[in-house]
Amino acid sequence: MIIDIVNISDNDLPKYETLLSAGMDLRAYLDDPIVLKPFQRVLVKTGLFISLHPGYEAQVRPRSGLALKKGISVLNSPGTIDADYRGEIGVILINLSDLDFEINSGDRIAQMVIAKHETISWKVVDKLDNSLRGDKGFGSTGK
Repeated sequence: MIIDIVNISDNDLPKYETLLSAGMDLRAYLDDPIVLKPFQRVLVKTGLFISLHPGYEAQVRPRSGLALKKGISVLNSPGTIDADYRGEIGVILINLSDLDFEINSGDRIAQMVIAKHETISWKVVDKLDNSLRGDKGFGSTGK
């Protein structure tokens, strides 16, 4: 699949780092570094604009290394970029650590996965079909 992209940053286009990678790293596009204080959140621009095909979305997810080593996550994970959105891709980062975290232009801040999705219609019914699980949830399957 080929997706149209505009890149106003001086960063390389997102790319798969290994042959079987599902996500591509997104990089910060900043005029000045951002210092993200503990438990602070910020919208980080990427300089990227995309035009997805109907039936697809781009999911913005945390980078596992940043999450584990620095406590940095994507706040609305996964963030969704809809096929009809044409604005700049931004990433809402949050610092869940007790240390300041500096973000510089070009830093890898998140990953993006392109995913197919369905568009559905609702059918109103009086009763749902039975299943083995039924209405058991919230820990009902054990630890």
